[in-house]
Order: sequence, then structure tokens, then C-alpha cells
Amino acid sequence: MLLLSVMALAIGVLSACVAWGLLWLIASITNLAFYHRFSSASVTPQGHQLGWWMVLVPVAGALIIGLMARFGSEKIRGHGIPEALEAILLGRSRIQLKVALLKPLSSAISIGTGGPFGAEGPIIMTGGAFGSLFAQQFHLTAAERKTLLVAGAAAGMSAVFATPVAAVLLAVELLLFEWKPRSFIPVSVAAIVASVMRVPLLGVGPIFATLPHAPPSGEQLAYAAGVGVLAGFGSGLLTMLVYACEDLFQKLPLHWMWWPAIGAVSVGVGGLLDPRVLGVGYETIHGLLRGEILGAALIGLLVAKALVWAIALGSGTSGGVLAPLLILGGALGALAGRWIPVGDPGLWALIGMAAMMGGTMRSPLTAMVFAVELTRDFNLFPALLTGSVAALGVTVLLMRRSILTEKLARRGHHITREYSIDPFELARVSEVMDHEIPSAPAEMKLTELADRLAEGDTLLHRRQGTLIMNAQYRLVGIITQGDIVRGLRQTLNDEITEAGSRDLVVAFPDEPLHDALSKMLARDVGRLPVVERDDPTRVVGYLGRASILSARMKLHDEENLRQRG
Repeated sequence: MLLLSVMALAIGVLSACVAWGLLWLIASITNLAFYHRFSSASVTPQGHQLGWWMVLVPVAGALIIGLMARFGSEKIRGHGIPEALEAILLGRSRIQLKVALLKPLSSAISIGTGGPFGAEGPIIMTGGAFGSLFAQQFHLTAAERKTLLVAGAAAGMSAVFATPVAAVLLAVELLLFEWKPRSFIPVSVAAIVASVMRVPLLGVGPIFATLPHAPPSGEQLAYAAGVGVLAGFGSGLLTMLVYACEDLFQKLPLHWMWWPAIGAVSVGVGGLLDPRVLGVGYETIHGLLRGEILGAALIGLLVAKALVWAIALGSGTSGGVLAPLLILGGALGALAGRWIPVGDPGLWALIGMAAMMGGTMRSPLTAMVFAVELTRDFNLFPALLTGSVAALGVTVLLMRRSILTEKLARRGHHITREYSIDPFELARVSEVMDHEIPSAPAEMKLTELADRLAEGDTLLHRRQGTLIMNAQYRLVGIITQGDIVRGLRQTLNDEITEAGSRDLVVAFPDEPLHDALSKMLARDVGRLPVVERDDPTRVVGYLGRASILSARMKLHDEENLRQRG
């Protein structure tokens, strides 16, 4: 933990610099593509004077991305977080250098040429890639590499949005797949360092500062739950829309390299109809929070952004989901706020943002804290929690998977993000061990033991190993059925102690089942004698694979067996 925390210091600094570089690239490409000037000043595509020619800008950017994916790395396609999950769960937390370089460049081109995406997915993937590359320079386990990969991802998000707490929660809810100090503390260190580095690089937060609201009343919390339910149904609809578009692109008789350019046509047309759908849309988010977008403009923004984003994302281009979800959730919340008699449009826009993010990404705690850190409106914690949890409740009942894990499922990788205690950690060896001990005297001949097995000795036959006991019924060794076969092949008729093993690994009744299982895996054996801790030759039980599975069966019964108390 201490070693990884020291490494996380460096990763936090590195990821903050990478975040600054990504935002610099986005601004530079936006200036070049829409205003034909070399500048890194922060601008939006909405003020361009290109007219109908603007349609060609996102198409040109998408063509470049398609070529980069085809001849560089296909892993730059998509919105970043599923790719980070895939690297963690399936790639032993190893990410290639070319992915670390091409992902931010492709995302900057996509967003800078008008793509309706956010920078958070790309920076999570890019920060994670640099964290992984850093970790690969040292002799670390896959689990330790995972911690540093996630530390890079959290640090990147912390630097872009000035939200270190939400970045850590995102790591916990989406990326780590564990809750251990070994991983939580280094990830927190990286996020904190990145938030400090953000100040000289990008300025202080919050990035969407608003006037604070009064603490919500019971009536407002009830309406917040209603907005959350509405956002939950919106989350399900958005997820289905994105993957319906992806399925349509799969049917095209063209190489996937051309799909982003085809999807970018919708971006260009959508940008002509409503320029607010172009780019990251941070000004649009701020406008929603200030209550400046009202009436028909909300409906137009909601429909246009949803369609353009779903088509573009389904085409396989590079970009993130978080900023679009904030815009869509904010528009939905502000629209619902027209019929809510309490609160202002900005209040319901913020609750809608948190609910849409929490429901779509299945990360309600991240969404709640993210909304607060973006605005510093701490009084709204209860309302944001209510909306996020309500949206989550709807989406888990509507859909088997989230927008993030559905992509992995379509690649044949089914994962779960529900944390639970390992039953092997809870159970003790004494609770599952077999008290009927398969044993044979040390002086027995190999052929005699083989005959007993052939005759169907029930106790020996259903156990792969037989414990070898001396005249005082003390443990001296173990012989497996494989040992018997090898001994008979060599035409040996020695005592079974000669064919068996005397270099024993044992378990103790009071140790966790997880520790005993670790011993079995380390020595590549399938059974352990269970002995008294004070007297390792006194056998009290036998631990085999069937005994271990009984612990899992106990958990299964607790989850599925309904009965009166």
C-alpha cells in the first residue's frame, strides 16, 4: 500500500499534465477546424461562420479517426470507460503505448471537430493508460497494476473537472471491483495530487459555479424522486437508442473504418439545426444550471442531442458519455421543472443531471458527489441522492446491464459490478471440512491400497487423496490416486509411503477458508489434511474441493432459499 501510494504521487502529476494536454488539444483543434486560426484559447463551435460547409468538419474529423483506428489501434474506438474495464478485467491491466498516445489525439479530433462528446471518457482511458505504462516499468502483480491504472484514470478525471471525491467514487463504483485500502488509498492519493496540480494548469474549480439553493423540503425530495424515475426511464431509452444505432452500423456493407464518417453526417446536420449539440457543451450545461434554457429550446436540445450523440457513439468514434448525459439529464430535469410548483429550473436541471448519470452509468454515489463538486451546492445532497437512487432503481429493473457493461457483454465478456463479501473469507475450515478421514496405515502395500479402491471402498473412492497414518495414528504423508497409478506403472510394490508425498501442506481448523484455498492454489493440490495447530501430526479433518464448494452453496441458500424465520 505504501509503495503504491508513493507511485500514485507521480501518476497524479502525470495524469494532470495529460489532462491539460487533452484540453489543450481540444481547444486547438476547435479553433483550427471552426475558426481557421492557430490558438489554444477555450472556445465552442457554436459561434462559427462556416454556414453549410460546417457539415464537412465533423465528417473530416471522423475520417481521420477511422484511419487512426484502422491502422493504429482499434482500442481507441468507443467512449473509454468500457475499454478501461476490459483492460482491467481481461488484459491484466496492461495497456499499450500506442493506445495511450492515440486515444487522447483521436478524442481531441472528435470533440474538436464538433463531436457531441465529453472529455471524461477519453481522459479516464488515457490517464489509466499512462498509469498502466508507469506500472509496467516495475515488477508488480496484475492487481497492483490495476490499482495504478485506476489511479491514473481517477487523477485524470479529478484534473479535468476539479472533482477529486467523485473521481475516487467513480473508481470504486466502476473500475476497482474491490474495496481494499491497498487500492483505495493510492487511488485517493493520485486524485488529490491531480486536483492540486489542476490549479496552476487549468485554474480553480468549481467549473459550474451556481448560487446555492436552500436545503430541500420533504415536498422537494418527493419531486426529486419523481425526476429520478423519469430520468431512469430516459436512461433506459438512451441506452437502447445507442445500441440500436450500433446494431444498424453493424449491418452496413462497409468496413467499420468508414462508420464514424457516416455517423458524423448526423453531427453536422444536428449542428446546423441546433449548434448547442456540437462539442463538449460545457456552456450548455452551465446555461441549464442557471435556468437560461427554457420552453421549446429544451425540447429541441433534448431530442437533437440524444439523436446526434446516439448515432455518433453507435458509429464507433472516440468520445465520452458523461458530459452528454449531464446535458440530457439537465434538459429533462428543467423540462419537468415547468410542472413542479417548487424550486427553480436550475435546481431540477441539476437533479436531472445527477439522476441521468447515476441511472445510466449505475453509479449513484459518483453522480451525487460529482454534481455537488461541479457546483459547490452542498445543500442539495439529499435531493441529489434521492434522484440518483430513484433512477438507479428504475434502470436495474429495466435493463440487465448498464451502457458501459453492455458493450463488454456484446464482446462476450459478462461482468458484474455488485460487490459482496467473499464467502471463503467468512467461513472457517472447521465449518466445511469432512470429519470422515480417508486414511491408510503406513505399512500398507501399494497393491493392497489399489485393491481397496478397485473393490469400491466408499470412503477412499470418493476422495482423491488418502492420508497415510503411522501406528500411533499420526499423520506421516498423503497419497493420491495419481500417485497409485504412477507407482503401479513402475511395478513398485513398496509401502504406500514410498509412492506418496511426505512434504505436506496442511490446514488448521481455525483459519479462514480463503487462506487454505490459497495454499492449495500455490502448491497446485486439490486437498489438504486438517490438523491441530499445536500438533501438526494430529489429524482432525479432511479438506477437499467438495468441502470448499459447500461454502459457496451456503451463500447460494442464503440468497435463494425463502423460509419463515
